[in-house]
Amino acid sequence: MSTPASKSRREVLEGIVAAQPGDAFARYGLALECANSGDTHAALAHFRQLLAAHPGYVAGHQQYGQLLARMGLHEDARRAFREGIAAAQQSGNAHAAAEMEEALHSLGV
Repeated sequence: MSTPASKSRREVLEGIVAAQPGDAFARYGLALECANSGDTHAALAHFRQLLAAHPGYVAGHQQYGQLLARMGLHEDARRAFREGIAAAQQSGNAHAAAEMEEALHSLGV
C-alpha cells in the first residue's frame, strides 16, 4: 500500500480529480502531467473534459492547442487556439490571446 509521500504527482492529481471531478485546476494539472509524461491519450481526454466543463479556462485551451500541434493534429490545434483566443478575449486576457494568435499563425492559418 502506498503512502501519500510515495505517490507520484500524477497519482495525487488523479485522486483529487476522482474526489472532485469539477475541480478545473486539478484536471488541468492532471492533463499537463499526462502530457509531460508522454501519455498523450490521457492528456487529450483530460483537456477535453476540462474544456467541456470549463470552456473559459484559457490556459487549458492554450496547452491543449500546443499538445495537438506537437502531435501534428494541426486542424484540431487551430480550432483549440481559436476557441482559446475567444475565451481569452472574453476574460480580458490580452497576453494569452496574443500568444495563441501567434501559435495559430505559426500553423499557417
